[in-house]
Amino acid sequence: MVKKKASAGSGRTIARLKEKQAQKQEQPVRQPMIQAMVWYKEEHYKELLTLFDDVELLPLTYQDWLARAEEKKAEIEAEGDQVIKVFIDPLTFPKWCEEKNLAKDANARSQLAIEVAQAQSFSL
Repeated sequence: MVKKKASAGSGRTIARLKEKQAQKQEQPVRQPMIQAMVWYKEEHYKELLTLFDDVELLPLTYQDWLARAEEKKAEIEAEGDQVIKVFIDPLTFPKWCEEKNLAKDANARSQLAIEVAQAQSFSL
């Protein structure tokens, strides 16, 4: 009867663990980021849809938009980043776009969110 060495398998396991640890150490550590997300209040949603130049990009109902936004927020937070919600106001957004000479579209909403988040990140 031939006996197998009990340590033969464990040696390979240890080698694999050491290899995985080495790979983890080689990967750069990712610093958490602050990400701005455009956000809407339910009471403003219908009015905002009448203002935006690209309304076809957004869900027709606030509930549908909120479900999509919450899902995206959860994905970002699962990556270790922090989300800052930037609320778009139907009174100030058109004026802001006019001052910046921007269409009232997704690009403008994103730019506003970034500007607000940058201003807030200095006070975090």
